[in-house]
Order: sequence, then structure tokens, then C-alpha cells
Amino acid sequence: LKMFWFYLPLHLLMVACLCHSIKAPTARSQQNLKTDLFNFYHSLILADGKETTVHLLKDIPKRYYFVLEEGRALAPFTITVTPCDVPIEWSILAYKASGSFLGKAAQGDRDTQEVSKSQKSPSMVSTIFNYKGNSVETYMGMSSHSALYMLEFLSTERDTHVTVYLTTDTTSGHLYPELPIDPRIDVIGIGHTTVALTWKHSPSVLQHIENIQYCLLVNEKHNYKSLCAAETAIRSSGMKLPPTLALSLSPYLLEPQQVMILSNSELSIINKMSSGEVRQICMGTKNTYTVPNLSPSTQYYFDVFVVNLLTNASAAYTGTFARTLEEPEPKVMELKDGKVIQIVLDGKNQKFYSLQYQAKHRKIQFTFQLCHGQVRVHITKNGKTVALENISGLRYFSLKGRLLDTYVVQLKSTGQSNSSVKVQISPHFHKPSFPLLPESLKIKSFSKLRTCNSVTIAWLGTQEESKYCVYKKRIEEDQVWMELQSTDRCSGPESRRKSEKVLCKYFYDVNVQRAVTTETIKGLDAGTLYLFDVYLFGPSGISVRYHSKVVKTRKKC
Repeated sequence: LKMFWFYLPLHLLMVACLCHSIKAPTARSQQNLKTDLFNFYHSLILADGKETTVHLLKDIPKRYYFVLEEGRALAPFTITVTPCDVPIEWSILAYKASGSFLGKAAQGDRDTQEVSKSQKSPSMVSTIFNYKGNSVETYMGMSSHSALYMLEFLSTERDTHVTVYLTTDTTSGHLYPELPIDPRIDVIGIGHTTVALTWKHSPSVLQHIENIQYCLLVNEKHNYKSLCAAETAIRSSGMKLPPTLALSLSPYLLEPQQVMILSNSELSIINKMSSGEVRQICMGTKNTYTVPNLSPSTQYYFDVFVVNLLTNASAAYTGTFARTLEEPEPKVMELKDGKVIQIVLDGKNQKFYSLQYQAKHRKIQFTFQLCHGQVRVHITKNGKTVALENISGLRYFSLKGRLLDTYVVQLKSTGQSNSSVKVQISPHFHKPSFPLLPESLKIKSFSKLRTCNSVTIAWLGTQEESKYCVYKKRIEEDQVWMELQSTDRCSGPESRRKSEKVLCKYFYDVNVQRAVTTETIKGLDAGTLYLFDVYLFGPSGISVRYHSKVVKTRKKC
């Protein structure tokens, strides 16, 4: 039995300390003992020298215990806690017992009474540190080997998680990179779409330049006090963000809402969130950076993290914010009678593009041909709205007014990507530049008429004799979606290769119900996908493209 105490597991020694700290077995002290034992057995041992992730349920405290290495009268230790979401409460409690307890107990049962007699002063439980908030906080202290420590964590807002790092090794460097004495980020320049930043170098960068780098986080919501908190916010938006994705050059598979850009040794990842974009840019050891491609007149928040690439541990500089400059009012473009112009609209900024026309006739007609994307048209006459709608295909607006009435056309992309549209203003009696359109611009294919080397397609015509040209293009399975999505409905046959042209023909029918034509395209390869396009030409040569049709020839005939 003399050697029994030396072979007790650590957790039993800790329980012994708890039990020994209880006074005479009164009903109250017995209840306290039960509570202490319950808390201990429902807690975990905190590892030394390792970062631990702690998951918290709302309003349910979680406890971690640790006893530092025996044989040292005073041992320095540090504890760093990083909240990854909402503010939390955390405390450090010390259970202090007599230093002679464990030593005397090791002598065996004969000396148990002597131990009890020598224990003159009762053990104490004291709170040595307490914090509430969502900042990264570090406690530094000295420990006696006869003390048992408990960390208690509580989240009162919602389920969350934190990271905890305990270390007693103060000589072999830090897990977390060091921050400079002045950890602020300075804004040194602001433009319409750019913000220039600089910050003091981290001492860790100067000491371990190959393992340390800076990463910048840009968003429109608020500053983040840790990289852990930023990653949690991105995940909560519905994305599956791999840990430290922005900090690793490993080829992770990005989600559809993410875009990765690697240029000039800089890694940029753009995450599409409901609250706006969140950009993560890692630029090595440069301590100045100009953030490009921002929106004018928008407030952005900037956070810089210095990251240890070996451990993925990071430290946060004090975040800052800046508002980009307002963009000057765009010049209003004058429209001229009969002239067709094409306009590209920025889908990201979603600004209005303005056109103006002073009427030279009482009756006028606006023509809009949607080339790509989604566009909203707003037309005013002398300041009053006369038309407002989202357009598709070819759209005409015939308006009446007086001579010298002022019409203003405002165009805006309603999608996330760029849009383009053709616009023409003309007198009502003017010969139209755009062709008369059929009821539908769909191309139909006949499955039963498909062979190994031919397909038959059909499309609608009009009551006007017009020219139609058919083009084909061989494509692969994985190109179908991109080909259909990237189609510019305003681009004519001049953008196609001569080898893709199949034929051109004229036709019409006075009876609209019978204005249908078919064409069999031969000389195709078996089991192959083809993209077919039909172009309809107007009197002035402007073409309208039917909706592309993908057809696959039969493999066997």
C-alpha cells in the first residue's frame, strides 16, 4: 500500500484533492462533495501544449480540469481562449489543498490520521480569472503543484464553439504569432473602387519568414476579432468552408458560391453571402495592400490576421473600416433617330445607365433587344414614368407626345452578372431596323427523324419574307451548360466560323399558322452532340438569334 498513491491515475488524484477539501461530513458538505464529483466526471482533462476545440450548448456550462507538472514549486502557465461566434463567459477556478496531503498519503494507511491532524487549514476554491465577451483573451499566471484548476465555459446566446490553448512551456516560442506593439491597421488611401492599407510587421514574420504570412478579410458587415469567428460566419451562411481554406494553398474543392483567384503570389477567395461578399486575400509577408474591385460609396470592414502556416494558428490585428468614394454622376448619352447602340451593364454595381432623347416627332418608338442577362427598362417623359418593366427578347414601346418632349431611358442589370442590350429610337413611321418576330423563337427537333448522320429541325417564321441562316457546332457533354448560358443573343453570324454555316433560306406565309419551316441537316457524325442556331435577319441587316438547340445523333442505325 505504500506505493499505491504513486500509481493512481491523474484523475483519481484530482478526485482525492476534491474529497480532501471537504470538511466534516455534514449534510451540506456531503451535497457539495456530490456536486464537485458530478462536475468532475462530466468534464474533461485539458491538454497541455495543444489547442482544444470546445463545443458549447446554450445555457449549459462545460468544465475542463488540469493539474500542472508536479515537482515544481511555482510553474508559469498561460491560457488563451478564442470565441468563434457569440460572446461567452469563462472563468478559471483554483482548488488549493495542503501541500503535504499527497506526499503524506503516499506513506500508506498508517499515516492517514497524521495527515488529517496536520491539515490545519481547510482547502479553498477561488476564482482567479473571469471574462465575458467575444475577444481573444489570454491569462498568464503562476501555479503551485498542489492546486487543481478548473476552466468553466458558458454561452447564454446560442450554441457555439471556442478554442482553448494551455501551455506551461514558455521557452520554446508561441503557438500563436506575435502582434506588434501597435496592432492597428492604417488606411492610407481611398478611391472609388479601392482602399489602400498598411500595418506594422509582426515580430513572428521577422523571425520565421518562411512559415508566417498575412491574410486580409474584407466584408460589408462588421469586423471580426478572430479568424475562427470569420470562418464561423461564412459557414453559417450555408457554405461548406473547409477549415482555414483561405490560409492554405491546398487544392480544396470550392463551393459554387466561392471564387478562387491566384495571381502575383496572392491567394484570393471570394465567398458569396446573403449579406454581401466576403473576400479572403493572403499576400505572403507584404504589410501593405490595395484592395481592388470594390463598389463605390460602400462601407467595408478590413481585418488582418498573421498566420502560422505550420499550425494554422493566427492572431488578429485591430480591425478598421473605410467608405469608398462616391462615383460621379454618369453622363447622360444622347440618342439619335434610327441609330442602334449596344450597352453593357454592370451586374455587380447595378447602377442605372441613362439615355436621353428630345422628340422631333409626335409619335416615337423605342426598341430594346436583350442580348444577355436580365435588364430593367425605365422610361420617363418630362419627368413622369411612361414605362417600367423587365424586358426579354425584343421589346417595342410606342409612345405619343409633343414635339421637343424630353424622354429619359434608364437601364439597369437586375442579375448578379453583366447584362447587355441593344437600343434604338425611331419615328413611328420609320422603317424598322429589327425584324418582325414570330410567336416563339424556339427550335424544335424531331427525335423519330434522327439518324446516325442527320437530324431534322423546325422553327416558326412570320408573314414577312425574311432571311434565315442555320449554323451548327459540335460540342462535348460538359460544354452544353456553358454554351447555353453564355449565348449572346445580339451576336450575329459574323461571330461564327465559316465551317459552322449550314445554309441560308428565305420564306414566309401569309397565314401565320402555316409559317413553319423544316430543315434536315446531313453529314453529321454518329453519337455526337451538336448545337444548332437559327438567325433571322431584319430589313437593315440586324439579326435576331433563336434559342439554341442541342441534339445528339443516334449511335447505331
